[in-house]
Amino acid sequence: MSKIKIGIVEDEAIIADSLCSILEKLGYQVCEPAANFKEGLEMIEKEKPDILLLDINLNGKKDGIDLAWKVKEDYDIPFIFLTANADAATVERAKQTDPPAYLIKPFNRDDLYSSIEICLFNFSKKKQTAAATVLQDGNYFIKDALFIKDGYYFHKVYFKDIVYLESDNNYVTVFTSTKNYLVRSSLHLYLEHFDKDKFFRIHRSFVVALEHIDAINTDNIIVNGKELPIGKNYRDELLSKLRLG
Repeated sequence: MSKIKIGIVEDEAIIADSLCSILEKLGYQVCEPAANFKEGLEMIEKEKPDILLLDINLNGKKDGIDLAWKVKEDYDIPFIFLTANADAATVERAKQTDPPAYLIKPFNRDDLYSSIEICLFNFSKKKQTAAATVLQDGNYFIKDALFIKDGYYFHKVYFKDIVYLESDNNYVTVFTSTKNYLVRSSLHLYLEHFDKDKFFRIHRSFVVALEHIDAINTDNIIVNGKELPIGKNYRDELLSKLRLG
């Protein structure tokens, strides 16, 4: 499991430091802020953030809007424009990048949190036919991870960290080695978005990550120290998949 990582490109040090402080208190992981176009690209390449906060008016020949176009073309990650007293021409240029969200200076903690949540949600909806899929419960899949709403935050859970899933009527619990998440959905709906070569349904109520299997016999399987039943209808295919049949 990993926190959502946020990159900041802001040339005013006081604002950048304030952003870092607020974001860390909100529970996000924050990259070292960049101050211009070049540093922004270097930060993106090195840190690979999940979302960016871009000041429109950066010092230098290329501003935050130029960086936004580069991000859309080469990195395909969501971004939020930070803006204050931009002129009409600059605002029009910014609109052409179709940003998922704006954050108007001065801002507060609630403004920042809301903008990030809206940005992530809007971006995931736009990617619904590509890398991301929004589910009926409001959670979504994107690339190699599942974002699950828990309290006030969307938590990024990598597929590689998921040990197994358990169904209970209209709910599914996603188990990792460190934390569990309860979502309102069907096991079938979630399984549709998992790699069939890495996850397998062993029972009407359980899906397991094959790489996390510790032990197995004809009736049960052990994953992360937990014993789970193997349904008769799934046993032969499971043993074959594990090359035990």
